[in-house]
Amino acid sequence: MKISTKWQKLCALVIMAGFFFASPAPAKDVDFAESHPLEQAELQLIGTAVFTWALLFDVYAGAFYLPNGVASADWTTDVPKRLEIAYFRSFSAEDFASSSDRLLRDNLAAADYQLLSDRLQQLYRLFRDIEPGDRYSLTYRPEVGTELRFNEQLLGVIPGADFAVAYFGLWLGPEPLSEHFRDRLLGNKR
Repeated sequence: MKISTKWQKLCALVIMAGFFFASPAPAKDVDFAESHPLEQAELQLIGTAVFTWALLFDVYAGAFYLPNGVASADWTTDVPKRLEIAYFRSFSAEDFASSSDRLLRDNLAAADYQLLSDRLQQLYRLFRDIEPGDRYSLTYRPEVGTELRFNEQLLGVIPGADFAVAYFGLWLGPEPLSEHFRDRLLGNKR
């Protein structure tokens, strides 16, 4: 029996959220900065959103940042960008890595996935277990790569603009985890 891509995404979300095993932090208590300074440019908040699973459980809140003058539709260009996610539920680093990998395999052409696979494995080894209140941030810097921070502690940097587009694409791409979440992050209030 073939399982639909939407069903696979839903299953991956359940694993990523781990919401059955923890009590949530209140979504309304999340604060994101209006800007985030970098050496190259100051990043401005484009949009925020709360990801809710099955209209019942708030899983995390996110904020997306771009430099002034860069339209949200141009997030895939080689410009600095930042995605920050504040979690309301617990889940393991292992589950997060396997779910991310499954979603990327579904969303990318096989050849594109192969080009990224070593760098993805490098990223997955950096993941930490998540508890309510923890935050991850991904900050892409041209010619440097994508920084992964956990509660503002730098865990590592993964090179390549192609890597940033693919990984940010889990939330912002044409086949995101949630279109509503993506649209709000990109400043579309519908």
